[in-house]
Order: sequence, then structure tokens, then C-alpha cells
Amino acid sequence: MEKPITKRQKELLKIIYQFIRDTGYPPTLQEMKGSLGVASNQSILDLIKKLIEQKLIKKQEGAARGIVIKDKGYQILNKPSLVATVGVTSAGPLMEAVEITGEWRAVSNEVERLQDDVFILKISGDSMINAGINDNDLVLVQQKKEFYTNDIVVAQTPDGTTVKRFISEDKPPYVYLKPENSNYSNIRFTDEMRMEGKVISAFHDGFWKNVK
Repeated sequence: MEKPITKRQKELLKIIYQFIRDTGYPPTLQEMKGSLGVASNQSILDLIKKLIEQKLIKKQEGAARGIVIKDKGYQILNKPSLVATVGVTSAGPLMEAVEITGEWRAVSNEVERLQDDVFILKISGDSMINAGINDNDLVLVQQKKEFYTNDIVVAQTPDGTTVKRFISEDKPPYVYLKPENSNYSNIRFTDEMRMEGKVISAFHDGFWKNVK
């Protein structure tokens, strides 16, 4: 039988959530100590261990700010998920991905909670406007290993990173990346390319909207 979360564990979980929401990154051990009002590192480490065992958070070893709240943790807090914005990607001429650090976004309850790793990219360009993805929109991306024709994907190419629709069919050019704007041309898929994830939804006009 699963043990219920204790008051102290929930306090720390709330602190972690609020810190990420307010500052854009997870708290360090020292910051958690100060917020919880304890003097012992071990007290915090013990609470973190319990939260990990209950699958409320996960921690990247060796990273001072490597705490990520898991889906169950958000359910306990009854709070919207926070997802990392990790870069800018192109929906126009190809460009290099630009790393963004210290920026997390709340994903509303309208967006399905995903068990797999997700991240947010900011869009630059207008090649996907007919799919409801506009310049400067944010897109929620689910990391995947398998993709199907018509998926909107984040693809890494020799020239940079781009968001396009993945097409696989039994006639030339067989496999390619398709823009959703007639001003742009298809991009033939090659062995040098790889797909990083599937675009699930776009943040536009103040709302997360599913994309198809």
C-alpha cells in the first residue's frame, strides 16, 4: 500500500514548485534549507529521497538544480505542470537552435499530462501558419522515438533545427518535411537528419491549443 505524503514532504514539494514558478529554475539544497527553515542538509536530502521514492519528483545526479516535478507531484499540489523552455527553433528558413536557460512555463490543465519527457520551444518564422503555429508561438514537444506520417515534428538537420510536418509515402520524394505555408518548399529527409520530438500543442493568443 502506498504511503500518503507527509505534511513536511508536501511543504518541500510546494517550495520546489513555487521556486521554479517564481525564478525559472529549481532550487538548490541551500535554497530549500532556507525556505523550509532547517539547518541540516540531511533533513532536506531525506525529504527529497522520500519524494523520489513516491515518484513525485526526479533528480538528475550531479546537477545542483536537477530537480523535476513529475506528473503525480502536480496532481498532489493540484497545480498546472511546469515545462522547460529549452530553445528557439525555426518555422521558416533553417536556423541553429538557441539555448534558453532559466525559463519555465506553466502548462494549463487543458493540455494532456504526458508521461514522457516534454519541453517547450519558441517558434521563429511562418512556415507552419496553416497548422496553427505562428511566429513567436511556443510549442509543447513530446520526445519520441517513433513517428508517423503527418506528425508535426522538431527535426535536426545539418543546417539547423526546424518544425515541419513529417511525410512518408510510396512515391517520390518518399520521405520529406513539409511546411504548412505555400511560400516554402518541401525538405527531402536524409540520413543526416533526425527527429527530436512531436509537437503536441501550441501556445497562441493566451491558450494552449492541440495541433494536428
